[in-house]
Amino acid sequence: MMMPSIFGENLFDDFMDDFSFPTFPNVDKELYGKHAKNLMKTDVKETGNAYEIDIDLPGFKKDEIQMELKDGVLTVSAAKGLDKDEEDKKGNYIRKERYAGSMSRSFYVGKHVTVEDVHPKYESGILSFSVPKEEAKPVEEKKHYISIEG
Repeated sequence: MMMPSIFGENLFDDFMDDFSFPTFPNVDKELYGKHAKNLMKTDVKETGNAYEIDIDLPGFKKDEIQMELKDGVLTVSAAKGLDKDEEDKKGNYIRKERYAGSMSRSFYVGKHVTVEDVHPKYESGILSFSVPKEEAKPVEEKKHYISIEG
């Protein structure tokens, strides 16, 4: 039996994924579909005094990405809508895979990090920034003597 395909990809790929019954619901899959695992892929690299973070956000414009730092948690959000012009086009979609919606990812970076510490850069679909490590404070050894009554 021949399956219809467009651009060499089977229209019924991931068909069996619809029949998986996990014991716990997969929230990401419910919110973003079967390909949720491919969204906001992140690399974190440790350097001498910082952590360097790269997040894949292909197809987003810089003004569709927002970063917020609150109580030591850095949240990266991205929101995208399809152009209104595209919605007005005539014709029936056979397959629609482009993403429209919003997503976010949060990282605990520590309460020592300030907005001025984070210098994000967005190039070629990758959001890059670094976060300083908290400096280890030297432990002062204080002796607390207890007097013995006698």
